[in-house]
Amino acid sequence: MTTSVSILKSSTFRLAAIYLAVFALSVGAILAYVFWNTAHLLERQAEETIRAEVLALADQYGQRGLPGVADLINRRVSEETGTLYLLVDAKEQFVVGNLRNMPSPKPEDETFVDFPITIGKGQKKLFHTARAYHVELTNGFRLLVGRDVEEIHTFRKLITNTLIWALGLSLIFGLGGGYLTSRNFLRRVDAITAASRTIMAGDLSQRMPVAGTSDELDRLAQSLNDMLGQIERLMTGMKEVSSNVAHDLKTPLTRMRARAEAALRSGTEAEQRAALTQTLEESERLLDTFNALLSIARAEAGNAREGLVRADVSEILGEVAELYEPLVEEAGGTLSCEATVPLPVRADRQLLAQSFSNLIDNAMKYGTSGVDEKTTIRISGTREGNHAVIRISDSGPGIADADRERVLERFVRLDDSRSKPGNGLGLSLAASVVKLHGGQFRLDDAGPGLMAVIELPLLEEAS
Repeated sequence: MTTSVSILKSSTFRLAAIYLAVFALSVGAILAYVFWNTAHLLERQAEETIRAEVLALADQYGQRGLPGVADLINRRVSEETGTLYLLVDAKEQFVVGNLRNMPSPKPEDETFVDFPITIGKGQKKLFHTARAYHVELTNGFRLLVGRDVEEIHTFRKLITNTLIWALGLSLIFGLGGGYLTSRNFLRRVDAITAASRTIMAGDLSQRMPVAGTSDELDRLAQSLNDMLGQIERLMTGMKEVSSNVAHDLKTPLTRMRARAEAALRSGTEAEQRAALTQTLEESERLLDTFNALLSIARAEAGNAREGLVRADVSEILGEVAELYEPLVEEAGGTLSCEATVPLPVRADRQLLAQSFSNLIDNAMKYGTSGVDEKTTIRISGTREGNHAVIRISDSGPGIADADRERVLERFVRLDDSRSKPGNGLGLSLAASVVKLHGGQFRLDDAGPGLMAVIELPLLEEAS
């Protein structure tokens, strides 16, 4: 069960927090820039309006003197434009305007100054901030023109508070979302961890949980499940091989021991020689079994993949067919090979030749038909698309569809073949070698007989 501490320490939460911090800083910087430019624009517009009004009044003062300025200020005040005016004489005495006193401290000439003003609305008194421009006229007169900028200050405060709240809420919701995301992520990780511990305890039937969302965890879990399935098949195969090896070797070893004991008890040279001859034959069969097992293990482990070189399948088939043709003819059968097209592949020549030999040997043993126990073996090598396709068929009774997959397992021998010599490893070795070479191996119906079909990828230059 995931705890809050483990969630806070998880990489998912840390990444969410880092992303949130970067996002908040980026958005905050952008919004602060927009806010600063907007507030600065509003202030500049207010100042430009004040300057324009000051220039208009100064021009009026130059043309009409004090009466003209006083008349213009009175008219502007009566229009209630929201502009503040104050004209005082050299003794700081009020002359005209809607302000009664100069703000304190006394502003310098041709500068802007902020000062508080009181706005009366009914029974309430509101305190606002005004910004004014001060200029000194001739004869000691001084003019102050300003505007109420409380709205700009309110706008500043509103945007500032909005930014603070927005960033604060973003952090809260971001961290909360990161926490929930991390909790869900860790819950799935914990489920995978629990499944892996069960598997490590020995239960290879367990699989990683898949949520069905097709996300990266589901893809990882599916890949792990495929790997576990392969491991389970290999472990099951090892157990079966161990059991089959023990079972298949126990009988010949027991027979060899009994034969040796009988020979020792007999004391005659002829019986001892016969026992030794039979023991050597039995030992040869056992060595063949072990060599086949070692070849299968080598092929399945992929150790021989580093030794793959360019090889022509047609050439290998021709050599193997030439080797077996006299043996088949001696047994009264026929063997034909049609593989004249170059079929270059990357292969281990020895393993590939051994797999072809096993298939031909299998056809010689179990591909006989009729009372004369003769067989017709056909070998062909063709190019189909980007693959070299090898077919080795016989004219025997074949194998039922239900048994074709099973006979590829090690030490599997069907009931009809138990009376004939063999160890049940020939087809397994052929399938393992083909898999090593990145190809496909299957058994088909030759009509009549059994057909072994091998598909190997051709070299690119040959495709």
